Amino acid sequence: MTQRYRSRAPLGWLAVLALTGVGFGGQLATTPPVGLKLTIVEGDGAINNITEGRARDPIVRVTDDEGRPLSSAAVTFLLPDLGAGGVFPTGSSVTVTTNDDGLAMARGLKPNNVAGQFQIRVTASYRTLVARASITQTNAAPPPTPTARKSNGKLLAIVAIIGGGAAAGAALALSGGSGSTPSPGGGTPVTPSRPPTTITPGGGGFGAP
Repeated sequence: MTQRYRSRAPLGWLAVLALTGVGFGGQLATTPPVGLKLTIVEGDGAINNITEGRARDPIVRVTDDEGRPLSSAAVTFLLPDLGAGGVFPTGSSVTVTTNDDGLAMARGLKPNNVAGQFQIRVTASYRTLVARASITQTNAAPPPTPTARKSNGKLLAIVAIIGGGAAAGAALALSGGSGSTPSPGGGTPVTPSRPPTTITPGGGGFGAP
């Protein structure tokens, strides 16, 4: 009679494999992170141009407690409802997921026309873990360019020249013109008279003026 023997792993070895995280396929089991970190990569301290409607898109990175990037984490960016701020293409908030490098970007941020400092509230969630951070930005209108200032200076110079010419013309009109001769004693200027022109018959000439 032939007997068949069945190989059985001792229960002690199964316990060791479970504790070390090694599965029956020989691969390490993925353990969930025990902590979550949210790091600001870009956008903090940015100054947005409210004249041209340009702003810096915020970017954050989500990692576990050991600094390894986490993909597919949900990240929400929230703008203030009042005062200085802006708007995303979806409104005052937008939610994106992190890529393989743990990065998340809120694209399409546009500032409003209110100058001042504001904060973007950022919340990252991965499974049961949550992390929060704040990004500070400022809306401002840039000063006029030097070209505009130079053009304004030229315009003022032209206005001054025109104004000076008009003043000189008015003074000349008040003085009675350059052909007047002031009378003795400071009276009304007297214009000198010219002798009449005489014509002599048969002479073929004209008298001197």
